[in-house]
Amino acid sequence: MPGSQIIVENIYSIALEHNALNDPVERRVPVYLPAGYSPESKYPVIYLLAAFGSRGLKFLNDDLWEENIQQRLDRLIASGGMRPTIVVMPDASTRYGGSQYLNSEALGDYEDAMLELVRIVDRKYATLAAPGARAVVGHSSGGYGALRLAMRHPGTFGLAAAHSADLHFELAYRPDFGELLRYYEKVGLEGLQALLADPLAALQRGAPHTALNLLAMAAAYAPNPHAPLGFDLPIDLHSGVWLPDTWQRWLGHDPLHMLPHHADALRSLLLLYIDCGKYDEYNLLYGARLFTQQLRQHTITFHYEEYEGGHRHMKHRYDTSFTAISAAFVS
Repeated sequence: MPGSQIIVENIYSIALEHNALNDPVERRVPVYLPAGYSPESKYPVIYLLAAFGSRGLKFLNDDLWEENIQQRLDRLIASGGMRPTIVVMPDASTRYGGSQYLNSEALGDYEDAMLELVRIVDRKYATLAAPGARAVVGHSSGGYGALRLAMRHPGTFGLAAAHSADLHFELAYRPDFGELLRYYEKVGLEGLQALLADPLAALQRGAPHTALNLLAMAAAYAPNPHAPLGFDLPIDLHSGVWLPDTWQRWLGHDPLHMLPHHADALRSLLLLYIDCGKYDEYNLLYGARLFTQQLRQHTITFHYEEYEGGHRHMKHRYDTSFTAISAAFVS
């Protein structure tokens, strides 16, 4: 039987045409095909979403101490922990680092691009083209994207797993704004514009990653084509005064605030898997706890785990989510 394959597809996205940052419309998307893949068979599909500052190709990286995604999937399938499954690793990156897998005037229509990718994969590969055989999984911003896509598109994704997802923006983002203010004091508006124009060069000159992350989140959650940066920040950069109206726009994208409006969608999932490290450096544990509390209040079935660890070095957690998803897939 032939071994597994990684096919790197060049995917042209109509949804990303004319995106605000002129980021590439054609993306390289790795597709894992299990050993013995045959076009005459039908396979479930996992869409594996990368974290902020990353894209699908990173899952292929060789690592001294950890398996890459092909090695992990090969082991899980060979051991019987997973059924043979196609795994697609999208590229929803932007010049700023990430898109949060949503549509934004300041970034592009990345939510639409994800749905477009599903249609392309179903046409090209031998997929079980049904929600019950299609999962979305991710870590950090990818976990956020997995939750968001599952809430908004249960007719596309019937299973979801969110590892250390961006949740509870009050604790995940708000404590970091002081660092953005301090950076602004040094560089002014022109410095922020320079950071957005060439993030790598600015980071190499000492710009804090936290500042770039917050600006990218603002572009996702509060786009404004009339603002100097193309989006609105929820804080006045001069006085540090909080701007409640803009912050409410951000909170409208927080899964904690989205859940009541999408409870039926989450209730319809065959599996909703959530986990988080107990010492997550971005305080995401508390968002996960609040989110699962809301799930209970809305009588939504889910699987939740807390584990010893922080935000990083979590790849071993895919063993748990992948096997749970595989067991829940429809035939």
